[in-house]
Amino acid sequence: MSPRTEQREPDQVRELGHDEYDPIGTAILIGIYFLILVLLWIFMYFVEFLGNGPTVVGALLTVVGLA
Repeated sequence: MSPRTEQREPDQVRELGHDEYDPIGTAILIGIYFLILVLLWIFMYFVEFLGNGPTVVGALLTVVGLA
């Protein structure tokens, strides 16, 4: 083997403690998911309760033939 392949990398490059870890990316993802959830909830409110036509459940029952 050549000397280049025999060199070992250090076992531990850098240790992050609890005080150094800042989970900004995780908080941003949770915020985006929550925003999507709220927007879809508002959209479903308008579709289900404020529409003049049949609702999603009413349309499903009409297609199945139960209504």
